[in-house]
Amino acid sequence: MSGCISVVIPALNEAGELPNTLSRVWLMPELKEVVLADGGSRDDTVKIAATAGCLVVHSEPGRGRQLRAGAARATGEYLLFLHADTWVPPNAGRALLDCMAQPGVVAGGFYKVFRDPPNWLVRGSRFKCWWRLLVTGRVMADQCIFLRRETLERIGGVPAVPLMEEFELCKRLRPLGRLALANATVSTAARKFAKLGVLRTYALMWRVTLGYYRGVPLEELARLYQAGSQSAQRHHAANSQRGS
Repeated sequence: MSGCISVVIPALNEAGELPNTLSRVWLMPELKEVVLADGGSRDDTVKIAATAGCLVVHSEPGRGRQLRAGAARATGEYLLFLHADTWVPPNAGRALLDCMAQPGVVAGGFYKVFRDPPNWLVRGSRFKCWWRLLVTGRVMADQCIFLRRETLERIGGVPAVPLMEEFELCKRLRPLGRLALANATVSTAARKFAKLGVLRTYALMWRVTLGYYRGVPLEELARLYQAGSQSAQRHHAANSQRGS
């Protein structure tokens, strides 16, 4: 089924990552369009996307808001939400369609690995992706969540939340049917781990995740995440200067 998938990419100052990501997306025979939802980039992100043939949509910053704005302009039967630093294989479209054809499946994602992980702690695996879905009923955002456009419209679109948009999206999808993993693997950059440090990044992610399940307001979690990221960056920069 050609021309049935709309890829939606939320981006903010992603000129360095975007060309490699787009060059792989366009290799999918099932692709209909690429919608880039820009959150106010100050680099060449918009120019690169437009030159590559993407439909560019402008939005307030924040992945949830950007995905919501991009999905609203997409016209494909299926939507695939792709991070600007995540690479899809050529068979991603076929794997998506095969997954969605399974009985009861309303949405899904792909298996994921990290490119150039800083150490063995940062390695994606098929088992970890499978286990996360089994235990939590959730697919991570960098696993490229996909679903039918009509299903997204049925639940009111992508939640315009400041953080944890994939948690909220999967929560709204689960009552409608089953989430599943397509038989293809995407690779995503490990740059956050490299920038903040592996242990600090995992600690921050777990702190925010536990806060989410405890019912901490998403606005507060967003402030916590931002403060934690900035603190970890300062710590990493200080260590780098001492080591040089």
